[in-house]
Amino acid sequence: MIPRDRPFDTILVANRGEIALRVLRSCRELGVRVVVAHSTADADSAAVRYADTTVCIGPPAAGKSYLNRAAVLEAAKRTGAQAIHPGYGFLSEHPDFAEACEAEGVVFVGPPAEVMMRLGDKVAARSSMAEAGVPMLPGTLHPVTSEQQAAEAAAEIGYPVIVKAAAGGGGRGMHVVHDPDEFSEAYRRTTATARTLFGDGRVYVERYLASARHVEVQLLCDTHGNAVHLGDRDCSVQRRHQKLVEEAPAPGLPDEVRDRMGDDVVRAALVTGYVGAGTFEFLVDDEFNHYFMEVNCRIQVEHPVTEMVTGIDLVAEQLHVAAGAALPFGQDDVRMTGTAVECRVNAEDPDSDFRPAAGLLSEFTPPGGAFVRVDTHCRPHYRIPAEYDSLLAKVAAWAPDRAGALARMHRALGEFDIAGTGVHTTTRFLRNLIGQPVFARAEHDTGLVTAILSERTQRS
Repeated sequence: MIPRDRPFDTILVANRGEIALRVLRSCRELGVRVVVAHSTADADSAAVRYADTTVCIGPPAAGKSYLNRAAVLEAAKRTGAQAIHPGYGFLSEHPDFAEACEAEGVVFVGPPAEVMMRLGDKVAARSSMAEAGVPMLPGTLHPVTSEQQAAEAAAEIGYPVIVKAAAGGGGRGMHVVHDPDEFSEAYRRTTATARTLFGDGRVYVERYLASARHVEVQLLCDTHGNAVHLGDRDCSVQRRHQKLVEEAPAPGLPDEVRDRMGDDVVRAALVTGYVGAGTFEFLVDDEFNHYFMEVNCRIQVEHPVTEMVTGIDLVAEQLHVAAGAALPFGQDDVRMTGTAVECRVNAEDPDSDFRPAAGLLSEFTPPGGAFVRVDTHCRPHYRIPAEYDSLLAKVAAWAPDRAGALARMHRALGEFDIAGTGVHTTTRFLRNLIGQPVFARAEHDTGLVTAILSERTQRS
């Protein structure tokens, strides 16, 4: 077994942007040589600049570069990489890529392909959670095979319902239905979207909670039968199911609820044979009942807040587990200290319905100060590619209590200096959002952003 202080000799990072740089940094601290696979659009990126070796794997289009399995694997073999870290997005949740890595003798830093396949399919995941005794909202445990069957299931479940793509993820491929008269259109739109986005038109139906919080639990599992959860995060601040603000721990959650959620996650992980880092996502209602939503079989965008309150480097642990090492701590060793809040700064124009606003950065000065962390790949004169996600930076702030963390975040967002031709960002919107009294009191739910935008529209 490779020693814990250096899990691999060489790692290939098959991603871009801030997560590629984030993985690279943990590798460097572990003494691991880093190869970065990149598209032509990212030839001058920060990750490419800091890598030991780089390989261009294709043009800007993701389908011809970051999603090109053959090109990524060839880059790993050519450079002697023993393992591939996929980051998030792109190939991170593709079980066929994990299988291809195994066939080529390259370690995939993530769960086994069969586990990813089972949990990546939302219907199969619901069946697994039912087997593990994890609470779920009423819904179908198998894909519905026709519009009539789906409508009958919705009537039995009771409106409102949500129609979801079985192969969906990232907040895409779902439609809420409040009335039976709306169901037919929603069903057809969801199946069409599912086929377009995921190449899989299967859908399922479940009860929709109009007022709920989105709470997730971070998990780490090794190949020795050890499973440990690292506490919870609140991700309720969303727009179109895309997260904007995350914090750890989830505010106002009773300790007994935290304990039940953590126990459910560990039990489910052991039942499914999970390995690596993963996140179990739940909806929590007004009475603190929690209901399983989905499993993300990868590192999450919002992982920094968990790292800040636990002191555990999640990427480093991913690498150690992938190398076959046992987790160096048990559940009783995990301690959560203080509160950490993260805001996602995107290249979007909040005044134009959050339209993507890529362009050339003339100014880019991130905030600093005690207990402020900024994960970013940007710099002055960096051109934001239009081909990829609009995330520019993640700003995370820690303090001994939530009020202090929010004050620190408010200050940090105010310091962020970003400007450029055609560039708009969400910094001002985020600063206004975390200053909302309902957010400060932790009385918000997943409808907060919609309420803010609605109020803004009424004022104008």
